[in-house]
Amino acid sequence: MTGAVAIGARVDAAATAGLRQIDGRPVAWFRVSGGAHHGAIGATGAMTIARAVQMGIDSHIPIVGVLDTSGAELRDNVAALDGWGRIARAFARASGVVPTVLTVIGPCVSGPALLLGLVDLVVMTAGAFAYVSGPDSVVEFTGIAVDRTTLGGAAMHGTTSGVASLVVADADAADDAVAALLSYLPNHHLEDPPVVATTDSPDRACLAAARTVPGTASRAYDVRVVVEDVLDTESFVELRAGYAPNLVTGLGHLDGRPVGVVANQPAHRAGTLDIEASRKAARFVEWCDAFNVPIITLVDTPGFEPGRDLEWRGMIRHGAELVHAYSAATVPRICVVLRKAYGGAYIVMDSRGVGNDICLAWPGAEIAVMGASGAVQILHGRRLATLDAAERPAAERSLTDEYEAAFSNPYRAAERGYVDAVIAPADTRRMLVVTLDTLATKRDRPRARRHSNGPL
Repeated sequence: MTGAVAIGARVDAAATAGLRQIDGRPVAWFRVSGGAHHGAIGATGAMTIARAVQMGIDSHIPIVGVLDTSGAELRDNVAALDGWGRIARAFARASGVVPTVLTVIGPCVSGPALLLGLVDLVVMTAGAFAYVSGPDSVVEFTGIAVDRTTLGGAAMHGTTSGVASLVVADADAADDAVAALLSYLPNHHLEDPPVVATTDSPDRACLAAARTVPGTASRAYDVRVVVEDVLDTESFVELRAGYAPNLVTGLGHLDGRPVGVVANQPAHRAGTLDIEASRKAARFVEWCDAFNVPIITLVDTPGFEPGRDLEWRGMIRHGAELVHAYSAATVPRICVVLRKAYGGAYIVMDSRGVGNDICLAWPGAEIAVMGASGAVQILHGRRLATLDAAERPAAERSLTDEYEAAFSNPYRAAERGYVDAVIAPADTRRMLVVTLDTLATKRDRPRARRHSNGPL
């Protein structure tokens, strides 16, 4: 970081703020650490931080913060709590206006921990931890003893809670991660993301991607191989990788242009969609849309994961978050069906019905209400039940083949306008580059309402 200009110097020993540059990009920066009580912030320090956040908003530059804080300064009592509320309000105003990134390099507890849920990206170092209620409160209220690492360690937030976008080794690695993430983003919501120079040919054949996806619908593979082969070489940064691993989200470049990628991951839970995957994708899509980052969606899913617990926890509501996010997004959106796209999951993974700009499909893609074997049981179950055990397998196979030929291929969907082109897998990168170049001038239309009421 270079070119620092201090804000509110010497107001509070635990709060440092200023205008800085990260890799030549101006940012509004602050740090909470040190002081008399390990980064405890009082009323005056909170005013300094809130002012830095507001300067980021007013100057249309990203906001970057570093947290190593024990919470509110007890000596300031309720005034300290009010100060943290002011910081939270400032971050709420920044949401969707400028990129916001917080790094946690130590403790981040009590009220300040809630800030992590307000920002776009959270980078945690391996030894950091964050929680709203600490181990003492947990054991007092529930009788269950838990240490701070188990309760709110970086590893937990990188997997179970999904709070951490990235978990890195130390503070230096965190600084590098922040700089890398900002390189994909504009300074504010009225700018396009910066295009970078690349030596990776836009016409390069995606041979690794073509080899990776099995022809058999039930076989697993790592979709990240496809993502990395389609994007510019070594440009993909996966976000929240350990959280809801049945769905991959991340940033990359396509012929130098930043893009966001959403992809089903058949290597985990067969690529089904559950509550956490739906929420992960929905937030990512909304964030990309806020900062003018085009979205590439790679589809290979057999549907929503079934289960009583999922339904009781609100699969309907959380699944709707994803379809709402895609439906509301106005950035260029390209959908590629790699293999399976069944049922409700087909709909929510940026299908034509929810408004993608272009839908491409590989020749082996299966686009249908459900898999052929399940459909045959519903459509012909009674007839098959009348056959003897020797005849039934051959009849099922014949009916399954007929269903697949009639409904489970991309050509039928293309005939109805749901797929724009069936492409060779090796041509995926070239087609995406050409399509994205064409859509580069797409712009948002004025909205007829203040805002929607999404299924949060």
